[in-house]
Amino acid sequence: MKQRGFTILELMIAITVAAFILMSTAPSISGWMRNTRIRTAAESMSNGLQQARSEAVRRNQSVSFYLVSDSDAVSMSNSCALSSTSSGWVVAPNSPEGKCATDRDTFIAMRPPGNTVGGISVLANASTVTFNGYGQISNLLPINCIKLSNSVDTTARKLNIAVNPGGQVRMCDPKVDDSDPRACQASCKN
Repeated sequence: MKQRGFTILELMIAITVAAFILMSTAPSISGWMRNTRIRTAAESMSNGLQQARSEAVRRNQSVSFYLVSDSDAVSMSNSCALSSTSSGWVVAPNSPEGKCATDRDTFIAMRPPGNTVGGISVLANASTVTFNGYGQISNLLPINCIKLSNSVDTTARKLNIAVNPGGQVRMCDPKVDDSDPRACQASCKN
């Protein structure tokens, strides 16, 4: 009678080959994860900005997008503050500063800053942009560029979000050539 199955030697060889394959793909998987985190944060902010603009038009009143930091990374508390370096945001008709927990019912949308383990670094030129009933920017010193990068790995992808005076929101890549459609405008390049 013939026995079926694997010998211990065959099993050890298969495990060794699998380990080598896993080790060779691990760097590319971790790079992909870092780039995905940046992309997700940029899409979240871009969606929040677009929602603020569309709500301003829909309501025919001013609605703002606020970048906010908070001591509570997973849910908003009353310790929230306006910040140009946070990945958290609130879309609301009035400033959420110091009342992110109590005024939550008046918010149109929000995203807590989240866990910073992913190493996402945010840098904006301001902390607020207000859209009027026509969808145009109406505050004096608005956000016109948000830069997202990985604070742990400087070789990881960088993405910027540009907001022009007419209110259009656009995600762009600061590293591509100006002839590329993904390129950032000069005011949001570096």
